[in-house]
Amino acid sequence: MNLSYTHLLPENFPASSKVWIFQGGRQFTLSEVLQVEERLNSFSGQWHSHGSSVKNFVTVFFGQFIIVLADDAETHVGGCSTDSLNRAVKEIEAEFNVSLLNRQHLAFVVKDKIELLPLAQVSYALGNNFLTPDTLYFNNTVQTKEDLENNWIVPIKNSWLAKRFALSSEVSQ
Repeated sequence: MNLSYTHLLPENFPASSKVWIFQGGRQFTLSEVLQVEERLNSFSGQWHSHGSSVKNFVTVFFGQFIIVLADDAETHVGGCSTDSLNRAVKEIEAEFNVSLLNRQHLAFVVKDKIELLPLAQVSYALGNNFLTPDTLYFNNTVQTKEDLENNWIVPIKNSWLAKRFALSSEVSQ
């Protein structure tokens, strides 16, 4: 599975740009991706904060992750504008019958496929070697463009999950 994506991010956004990642509960079909991107682009052109346009970038990566960047240095993205983004995402959820706001399902790369696993089952998966400390994890908690570029797809051992599940060098051997 080709996990390259950083070359698709706009270069004219500062590293401090805000990032939101909305993970789909399933992959969109190609037709759905095109429709979702059309809706995102429509939202993008009308996104405002405190009366000013928000410089933003929206896309779908790997057919499953809606990525939103906003240049917060140019226009501060406040609560109301974040709420409007969440409303747009909820509309996509309803239209395509897909969960995009469930933070309890985590995405991993297993056997060259994106697999979702409920947070409550991660310990079991690690204990039974379905997941290992080296399994790639989509860390949707990243908050800036710089983090998106460097810390979005990382081995579990390099994520917040390592501390949560007390991963040690013994587990990875």
